[in-house]
Amino acid sequence: MKGDRLYQLALKKALMDDVDLNEVFSLLMKAKKVSNYKAIYALATWYLFGTHVKKDVYKAFELLLEAAEHNIPEACYDIAVSYEKGIGTPIDLNEAFYNYTKAALLGDKKSIYEVGRLYYYGIGVKKDKQLAKVWLDVANFYDISE
Repeated sequence: MKGDRLYQLALKKALMDDVDLNEVFSLLMKAKKVSNYKAIYALATWYLFGTHVKKDVYKAFELLLEAAEHNIPEACYDIAVSYEKGIGTPIDLNEAFYNYTKAALLGDKKSIYEVGRLYYYGIGVKKDKQLAKVWLDVANFYDISE
């Protein structure tokens, strides 16, 4: 993926004892400019939680959406949470269900439980206890709960 070296360098520097967050941010921004969607996701989390930048849930949502559209599993999960709770966007339970499912199919394990929960309660999808049981059994297999 374009910009992977910049992204990996940003991660390496972020884990240093004497971390320079300005430098990490700069590296992530450079990786973003070449469309590195992992870096875009990382920046989204900075805005979502106010890490080194002013918290901005709308900017976070915009970046999460871009990363989710390019199949970053964690971004799909976070965008689903945003749609379900109305963080940076109006609540849209159908989009929440779609993105939890996408995240689960891309390998995000905590999304497996969420898909089961949504089927169980009929949130964003028609209630289906049989499908809920399948998803929740898989979540249980992986020892995943809320």
